[in-house]
Amino acid sequence: MCSGCRENLDSFIFPLNFPPSHFIIEKSILKEGVFLMFHTRNSSQHEAEFVLLDQLVEEDHLLRKIDQYIDFSFIIDKVKPYYSENKGRPSLDPLILFKMMFIGYLYGIRSERQLEKEIYYNMAYRWFLGLNINDPVPHHSTISWNRRTRFKDTTIFQDIFDEIVLQAINHDMVGGRVLFTDSTHLKANANKHKYTRKTIEQDTQNYINELEEAIQEDRVAHGKKPLKVKEEVKTEKDIRQSTTDPESGYLYRENKPEGFFYLDHRTTDMKYNIITDAHVTPGNVHDSVPYLERLDHQIARFGFQVDAVALDSGYLTTPICKGLSDRHIFGVIAHRRFHPTRGLFEKWKFQYDSEHDQYICPNGEKLLYTTTDRKGYRFYKSDPKKCTSCPFLENCTRSKNHQKVISRHVWEEHKEKIRQNRLSAAGKELYKKRKEKIERSFADSKQLHGLRYCRLRGKQNVSEQVLLTAACQNMKKIATHLAKLG
Repeated sequence: MCSGCRENLDSFIFPLNFPPSHFIIEKSILKEGVFLMFHTRNSSQHEAEFVLLDQLVEEDHLLRKIDQYIDFSFIIDKVKPYYSENKGRPSLDPLILFKMMFIGYLYGIRSERQLEKEIYYNMAYRWFLGLNINDPVPHHSTISWNRRTRFKDTTIFQDIFDEIVLQAINHDMVGGRVLFTDSTHLKANANKHKYTRKTIEQDTQNYINELEEAIQEDRVAHGKKPLKVKEEVKTEKDIRQSTTDPESGYLYRENKPEGFFYLDHRTTDMKYNIITDAHVTPGNVHDSVPYLERLDHQIARFGFQVDAVALDSGYLTTPICKGLSDRHIFGVIAHRRFHPTRGLFEKWKFQYDSEHDQYICPNGEKLLYTTTDRKGYRFYKSDPKKCTSCPFLENCTRSKNHQKVISRHVWEEHKEKIRQNRLSAAGKELYKKRKEKIERSFADSKQLHGLRYCRLRGKQNVSEQVLLTAACQNMKKIATHLAKLG
């Protein structure tokens, strides 16, 4: 090659930002000079090619792990009562139907239309469903139709969730001894400005009968006459009811968003943070209301032998403290701050003497028992004659008769026991784990699985979303853990 041709070749190649080795170059010497020709691939868009679908899915793909380690055969038995054997056209395979839903919740695909499109183009999704490349994807309306008709008012989604938990138990991934419970708010599919005012009857607490019995026993023990049976008076309260989603509840809490929400009450196990319970209530239901019932549900359903629980301050109520004590469970509940009247002594500065059933004030004087009211509170009162000359009077009470009154619930000793648990070394260590477990579970569900908002309206539809999201989180944990073990 002459020097001129080489210079022309260099001037063509060197301006490119790639080394010459990246190209296959042919040199043809013609009369007009030197021409470069690059080997380019001819269009193959319409060519047929033999491909194994299994080769298109990575070896460490999450769906491969789930398919290998999660047994979905139980779904057929669970849905069999909802299908007819001799009527209508053959239905879509329930395994394909639910696996489609699992894909949506695993990867946070909120729209069923979008889910259909994603499955159409994604080879891993097709492989997981057992569809070939040319097989049509089930229509998105199939999912919604089954939800609205076949599975309406059934327990199928709760059953699926429970079965996944049982599989985790069989793989020794659930201890059932230490549980963490909390709730998170899910924004309802409703406009917070569209509502009506409504007066409803307040639900009677499930512990009210037990409390009344304790009140009567306490009065008799103190030599007081039993209270007369009072005719039940149903209390009422005014609420905001959404015109878009009437089953949602208006949430208004400090440091929380305001509007219509649902609450996801979730429990996780300490061992591998497997979600053992997921329960939905309207946003205006207090965290403590469903707690004991859901705890008993887990014990009965999975045979847990619960030794300890860790909860945040929203669960620090007297009925829950007593409930944990009755079940012989070591409870650790965060302290709830109370703000006493400025300038007056806090209640804890008055020491309770359980032996003599009396309080001792900071000046060493006694506050004696007087009565027990219908709400379950004992009242202890000081001697006004002694209080008049007390040097701490200004910091003790501002009553006109100079008498200090302290109330104490009949179940107060259970709450004091919970406080002692919190201050113990084991309690402090246990409560540190709470944010690592339950808070992490909520973060994953919202950030990775689209549980920040409610997809549909109505408590039943929201329960479906919450249960299937939790089930998918458990599937992912089980499959990932077992894959590591080999």
